[in-house]
Amino acid sequence: MNLSDVHSQAKRLSQVDQTLIDGVLAGQRRALAKAITLIESTRPDHQQRAQQVLNALLPSTGKAIRIGISGVPGAGKSTFIEALGVWLIEQGKKLAVLAVDPSSSVSGGSILGDKTRMEMLCQREEAFIRPSPSAGSLGGVAEKTREAMLLCEAAGFDVIIIETVGVGQSETTVAGMVDIFCLLQLPNAGDDLQAIKKGIVEIADMVVINKADIDPRATAVVRAQWRNALHMLRPASPNWSPPVIALSALHKDGIADFWEQIEKYQSALTPTGEFAAKRQHQSLSWMWQLIDFGLRQHFRRHRLVQDHLPAMIESVEQGHTTPVAAAYAQLDYLKH
Repeated sequence: MNLSDVHSQAKRLSQVDQTLIDGVLAGQRRALAKAITLIESTRPDHQQRAQQVLNALLPSTGKAIRIGISGVPGAGKSTFIEALGVWLIEQGKKLAVLAVDPSSSVSGGSILGDKTRMEMLCQREEAFIRPSPSAGSLGGVAEKTREAMLLCEAAGFDVIIIETVGVGQSETTVAGMVDIFCLLQLPNAGDDLQAIKKGIVEIADMVVINKADIDPRATAVVRAQWRNALHMLRPASPNWSPPVIALSALHKDGIADFWEQIEKYQSALTPTGEFAAKRQHQSLSWMWQLIDFGLRQHFRRHRLVQDHLPAMIESVEQGHTTPVAAAYAQLDYLKH
């Protein structure tokens, strides 16, 4: 390929990407899906194009409310998200549903892989549902989901819902990329106490007891337990105490109350500057995570590190070298 071919290809790619950008800004679902596929690609040339597209769309992002929803399997997340989504559409809003599921790359499935779980929502033009990317690690999945969230905002969606399974660090990861993190629970005291022990309560901005219609008495007990647990913690903001609400997503009962709490949260934290400060902190945290990841990648790909690391690992394992000495020795190779 000669130089003129390279320039013509670059020009052609630029035109393709501009068309993609225009399509996203116009709210075209096909263009949005193609843009998300581009950012999920691991090809270096695709990654470069993806960043150019994201930079061009950045001024059009940030206008949506970002909601994280988590809960143990069986808590009714899909039913709740669908009920909430249909209700929001009836209020004149558009919403996108994304997922953070690190297990999808292992199992080949995804918590949003089976869209029939949200059959009514899938049929609505005002809704966009995207399964979790298979990025091989929680960090990789989170990075792609963050970028997909920005694309959805640029496409004009008013509400971004990020769903995650209640396992490992996925809940903490999602809480670090949304405005408000909601924890879905069942009216079962055993499950409730387990969640409190796991420390998830510390990152919850709201606790939702779903399926409250099944056992109102158990719901009241669990609600009281959660209120006591939240009361014992220092709230993340002096202007917001995480509420505990009960609803039945299946019967569409309590959905309006849930959204009222979302609006109250925004109203409480926006005038104080906390809402904007939280997003700024999340953006900086995301930047440093990517820097850390990039440095690790650079370190592992370094020729001298690759040559000497196996022997150094063995030396540390056998007690011949201290971990500190081994780390400094390996880092010294980066100077060459």
